[in-house]
Amino acid sequence: MNDQNTTIDSTQVTLNFTDEAHMLDFAAEAAKQMPMGSVLYLHGDLGMGKTTLSRGLIQGLGHQGAVKSPTYTLVEPYQLTDGQDGKSKQINVYHFDLYRLADPEELEFMGVRDYFDSGAICLVEWPEKGQGVLPHADLDVTITPWQEGRTLSLAASSPVGVKLAEQWLATWQSQNNDTDTE
Repeated sequence: MNDQNTTIDSTQVTLNFTDEAHMLDFAAEAAKQMPMGSVLYLHGDLGMGKTTLSRGLIQGLGHQGAVKSPTYTLVEPYQLTDGQDGKSKQINVYHFDLYRLADPEELEFMGVRDYFDSGAICLVEWPEKGQGVLPHADLDVTITPWQEGRTLSLAASSPVGVKLAEQWLATWQSQNNDTDTE
């Protein structure tokens, strides 16, 4: 029996991961499909893996160093270079962690709109803390427990998000086509 199942309907994709390494491998590959300007909201309780998923995505985009949670700084910028197809282009990624945000207005004071208007990829942990100030997400990712691993539930809310969810599903399926089945 395949215990690494997945489901899809018109608005949501659910992907299961057996452990952290499995999720990191997936994220590194899935990151290559993220278009510039995409916005992902990352939902889940403390310790569910929002920063782990962000680390996999950011490293998949070419970052070589550590990826830390920007809990105290609210945002951690990454300026990366994509050299695919022999053409080099800069990729800006902003990783937000709004867990400690007391008031969404604080985002206005830090110029949050500039981050999202720059065409950068934005990953936002605890987006509900910035409700009313943050732009809409292309893809909402909710992380919950699943057996010993995690489930990612992807809910698209834009054409970019729909395409991304479909691509991530295809990536997940290609990485899991050799799983044991009964």
